[in-house]
Amino acid sequence: MSVKIQQTHDGWAHAASPFHAGEQEVQERVGVRDVMESFGRRVVRDFMPDQHRAFFAQLPFVAVGSVDSQGQPWASLLAGEPGFMVSPDKRQLQIDAKPVTGDPLTEALVPGTSLGLLGLDFADRRRNRLNLRVDSVANGIIALTVDQSFGNCPQYIQTRSLSFTRDPKQEGAAGAVTQIKRLDEEARTMITSADAFFVASSYEAGEDQRREGADVSHRGGRPGFVKVEQGPNDDVLTIPDYSGNSHYNTLGNFLLNPKAGLTFIDFENGDLLMLTGEVEIIWDGPEVEAFQGAERAWRFKVTRGVRARDALPLRWRFGEYSPNSLITGNWQEAEATLAAEAKRNAWRDYRVTRIEDESEVIRSFYLEPIDGDGLLGFEAGQYLTIRVTPEGQEKPVGRTYTLSSAPSDKFYRISVKREPGRSDEHPEGLVSNFLHDRITIGDKIEARAPRGDFTFDAAEKRPAVLLAGGVGITPMISMAQHAVHEGLRTRHLRPITLIHSAQTTTQRAFFEEASRLSEASGGLVRSFSLISRPAKDERPGRDFHGQGRITADVLREILPLDDYDFFLCGPSTFMQGLYDTLRGLGVRDARIAAEAFGPASLVRRPDEGTTIAEIPKGEEAENALVAFADSDFEQRWSPEAGTLLELAEAHGLSPDYGCRNGTCGTCATKLNAGSVAYRSIPSASVAENEVLICCAVPAKDDTGSERVELAL
Repeated sequence: MSVKIQQTHDGWAHAASPFHAGEQEVQERVGVRDVMESFGRRVVRDFMPDQHRAFFAQLPFVAVGSVDSQGQPWASLLAGEPGFMVSPDKRQLQIDAKPVTGDPLTEALVPGTSLGLLGLDFADRRRNRLNLRVDSVANGIIALTVDQSFGNCPQYIQTRSLSFTRDPKQEGAAGAVTQIKRLDEEARTMITSADAFFVASSYEAGEDQRREGADVSHRGGRPGFVKVEQGPNDDVLTIPDYSGNSHYNTLGNFLLNPKAGLTFIDFENGDLLMLTGEVEIIWDGPEVEAFQGAERAWRFKVTRGVRARDALPLRWRFGEYSPNSLITGNWQEAEATLAAEAKRNAWRDYRVTRIEDESEVIRSFYLEPIDGDGLLGFEAGQYLTIRVTPEGQEKPVGRTYTLSSAPSDKFYRISVKREPGRSDEHPEGLVSNFLHDRITIGDKIEARAPRGDFTFDAAEKRPAVLLAGGVGITPMISMAQHAVHEGLRTRHLRPITLIHSAQTTTQRAFFEEASRLSEASGGLVRSFSLISRPAKDERPGRDFHGQGRITADVLREILPLDDYDFFLCGPSTFMQGLYDTLRGLGVRDARIAAEAFGPASLVRRPDEGTTIAEIPKGEEAENALVAFADSDFEQRWSPEAGTLLELAEAHGLSPDYGCRNGTCGTCATKLNAGSVAYRSIPSASVAENEVLICCAVPAKDDTGSERVELAL
């Protein structure tokens, strides 16, 4: 943070910003600049509040950020019995400690030098930051003046208890101190197994680029969150950057001065590995997307370092991981995800690892990839296309099922309703009954990468209402899980009201899971269950929340007056009825997202002044020539031949498909030449050079010699 700003006796002058240009640039880039300016003026002070003064006085160690004579930042640790740091007044801090032997901090302890301090209590995850300047160093006391004081959130800090192994005033380090240029195997192991480290940074300002300040921060995650790559001439570490307090002190410094100092602690034997080097910020890209929880990343090239054996008089015993750390990834998982990304358009084999009955008609299947590569990421609300070979079928049969798992889960979960036969026109569901009756734990199921346009943005601030009918609860439970997960990760939970309508409590799914999400969210996720035909011994308020269906009166009763986004999923009649109800209540069409099971049939009424973009239906050809380019043959087509998918199947090809009605998009095929018409307008999105062959046929053109070429 900047220290060259106007001050008053009790805080920052109204016209001054507590953030320097680099921090402001990052805040602007991620869209929090105005919010953080207002917040920073309230919480960043030029003095230490009494609670911060008491906090530092009770600590047995402190992290220190400094800059050496060559302009390189270093992260150091000073230790002592509680009370080795005292604050005579709110602008002063005194430290009775010496750096360990070989620590570059020693040369920085001269009057006028800027230091950054981080006080961290591993026992309760509390931490506070200071930016200071050295006043004097005399009789072993480092006297400092406070420039900035502010608190930090407790995210990504693993709890630990500590004990002293010797008198902390013992001179220097107890073991050997070694200068290093490259990382040996021991150093690499220490880094890749670490769940925490400290990072120092600094910033420069003015035309002369004189040093203006130093800073130090904590980084934590699951073991493996720091990647080590060794080239012929250098060692490079890659570190994910998670959602934090949005100050962006470290990244802001990196923008102005791309250098850093990293220190890793061996908590069991007190060894320190101190490194300094150059930094490159990775704002986005495949690596960032593949690493769970990462919003960006940065690379650190090691230029030199210090290894100090038994440097600290402290030993720590591990307690538990931070809940925030547990919802992040590591580089091994990220690399597996990147390997899976190369197979995005291929069928992959998944093992059924768990099966659970969610109701008397809905069963969940948990799937994990057999090939060892990671799961491909997906958005809450999307579906999975699977294929199996039921008895009596010569070829695999495909279907699409919405994912009921969250994007943060380590598995895919599909929740399938058994479709009983009602008549000759409505026979039993071939795949759903096969899954219910034949699939067991350990069986294999093929699946394509998740896809779909019915998705949920957890970062949106507008509250959401999820309206589900029957098995339409599956995407909604995924959305609610995702919102709670992101609320923990980012400290912003989008308010959700989930209303689920089912015929009976025995057919209702995910009632307990929705209740748990409501409790975990502190009430920001509200869940309501409506039952059409309750049993005689079932009572509202105990077994369900209300009797009947989702009506306008129900919505008025449950929903406070506000501006909502509505998400609908369920049978076609349920969808159309609710859509019409919402429009009758004055809800804009643009505020209603919908996903139907079965053929897309929702009739929308566009908002005034807007139109709904649709794929033109087109006019069918009377006959045409269809070329299957990849299979190297051509075939005549006439209207009796059916869709392009049916034509391909009739001549021995097996294109991928799921719904066969333009809902899922699985059959999307590249159109090399010609044009098509649609017998039914698909609801799935279609790329400009693709066609959904399940509902497309050759189109009539002006030449009279219609020809379509497909990449099949």
